[in-house]
Amino acid sequence: MNVGILGAGGIASTMARTLNGMKDATAYAVASRDLERAQRFAKEYQVEKAYGSYEEMLEDDKVDLVYIATPHSHHFEHGKLCIAHGKPGLCEKAFTANAAQARELLDAAKEKGVFITEAIWTRYMPSRKIITDMIESGELGEVQMLSANLCYRLTDRERLIKPELAGGALLDLGVYPLNFASMFFGNEIEKITSTCVKFETGVDGQDAMILTYKDGRMATLYAGMYASSEQNGMIYGSKGYLIAHNINNIDRIEVFSSDRKLIRTINVPEQITGYEYEVEACIRALKEGKTECEEMPHSETIQMMEWMDAIRADWGIRYPFE
Repeated sequence: MNVGILGAGGIASTMARTLNGMKDATAYAVASRDLERAQRFAKEYQVEKAYGSYEEMLEDDKVDLVYIATPHSHHFEHGKLCIAHGKPGLCEKAFTANAAQARELLDAAKEKGVFITEAIWTRYMPSRKIITDMIESGELGEVQMLSANLCYRLTDRERLIKPELAGGALLDLGVYPLNFASMFFGNEIEKITSTCVKFETGVDGQDAMILTYKDGRMATLYAGMYASSEQNGMIYGSKGYLIAHNINNIDRIEVFSSDRKLIRTINVPEQITGYEYEVEACIRALKEGKTECEEMPHSETIQMMEWMDAIRADWGIRYPFE
């Protein structure tokens, strides 16, 4: 499958390296608003075609799938551009800046019959099934609580601190703990309690969130761009608990008894970068004629955007374009 990369930033380079290591997909094209930048990218990452506009790449009949690697603020625009050209899209998280954009984008995809999915890579990784199977087996007993965090020092990143780019910790980092909770505890929540500390530009700098579920379970989550954290996810049950190390790319899972004794360690399969799983899911879905991936169905994408909308509303944070 020939993949066209829309955008030539850091995350685009990770996807290019991933595709270069895959058998069923190739980094065929890259597009940037700056042709020279696209050409430099293509040369560095062995990409066949370089385009100086997104529209030019989308008009290339040989592009089978488009990876949207632009800032959050532009996902809606570029997603609609792909749909208008009939190109299947793999759109980086957060899918859009808000739920209204997500609904409009998905409605456009449905109307045109065009495939699109959210590239929240943790949803597609083998570690998700490993943890789900463990919970369902009863090894941990009755699961009651969950915690997860993701923090980095990122205040020097323009896309994180600018409101006009839908910056802030929530859409870039907080989306991972929220997805961790959604994957393993579901979405039947009664309420979300949250707070944030705002950066000087008005975006959220660090966040704390508590999800209270209708069945009494709780998830405690936090994210931030001021300092690094250990980035673990933990699930607590009546018979024991697990630690998922590095929630945005789980590398190992440790299982403990209720008296805190290590029972076993599970190492996840080796990977190229971890992005290959979402690409493979797209290939499978497209071969089967589907317009979404079962790993991250459109309903789940909208649910996540609704959660983040509600959280931002509590904080009084709106992006300039909203």
